[in-house]
Amino acid sequence: MDICLFARPNLAPGGDIAAYIEIAKMADRAGLHSICFGEHTVMAADTSRYPYGPWGHTPETAWHDPLTVLTAVGAVTEQLRLSTGILLAPLRGGLELAKQIATMDVVSGGRVELGLGTGWQWEEYQALGLKWEDRFRRLDRVIEACRAAWGPQPFEITLEDGTVLGDLTALPLPVQERIPLLYGVKATPKNARRMAVLGDGWTPVGLGLDDLRAGVDLIRGEFETAGRDPAEAIIRCGLPPVRDDRGRIDVKAMFEPAESLIGVGANQLAISFNHRLESLDEAAELIETSMEAAALLP
Repeated sequence: MDICLFARPNLAPGGDIAAYIEIAKMADRAGLHSICFGEHTVMAADTSRYPYGPWGHTPETAWHDPLTVLTAVGAVTEQLRLSTGILLAPLRGGLELAKQIATMDVVSGGRVELGLGTGWQWEEYQALGLKWEDRFRRLDRVIEACRAAWGPQPFEITLEDGTVLGDLTALPLPVQERIPLLYGVKATPKNARRMAVLGDGWTPVGLGLDDLRAGVDLIRGEFETAGRDPAEAIIRCGLPPVRDDRGRIDVKAMFEPAESLIGVGANQLAISFNHRLESLDEAAELIETSMEAAALLP
């Protein structure tokens, strides 16, 4: 079972980005599949629309640019895959993002695997001069541009006014033939088609087992319709952190839902901590005991 570490840099000991890099090195040495974290370009004062419960961060929380930090992580690790959960793709230009990701993939030796979506704050779109209502259309256009730029050269793109601009070249190409893209959106029929045609899987948040099972079945059906092997769909599910009496992660309790998630289709599990770590030793203990628990899974 692949294990991803969802690790917010601001929750590393002291909120120090250098400590986060050390945690990534630990994860690499321990054999974790990937490391990921989320992003926000700006944070609005009103966080009541956060869809997964109370917002757990203060306005002073630092949100490091994920692609910059993951590039630094890639430079000091060997096997660890570089991921996000989630990258707000509609806030970025398609060809610009394609160039950044292709460069990351080359520099890391082919280790990029992204989770992406639209986010939940309309203010981020407004601050960048974008329309919240256009978020899914922009999501499609950005990823379509990335897939084109990562494919056979030269390539063409369709501009906003419908003009087709061809004979374009964007090098370097990624090392991977297809960079895996996981969608962090609801599993509606339209989104499932997005995952099957433009993406490679799903990274849901906050769903019960019945909804997860229904979503996985829908996505696998769309994979089959698109002529892809349904078994290739990556389903990354989070294991919510459970804290013990000392305030540390209770790994045994955190892994209790794991077999049930695997039973409904999860093939990648994300572990995390939702508190400021006291030390790198605490991070090492979390990683070590999590890998021991993962080794016992079917």
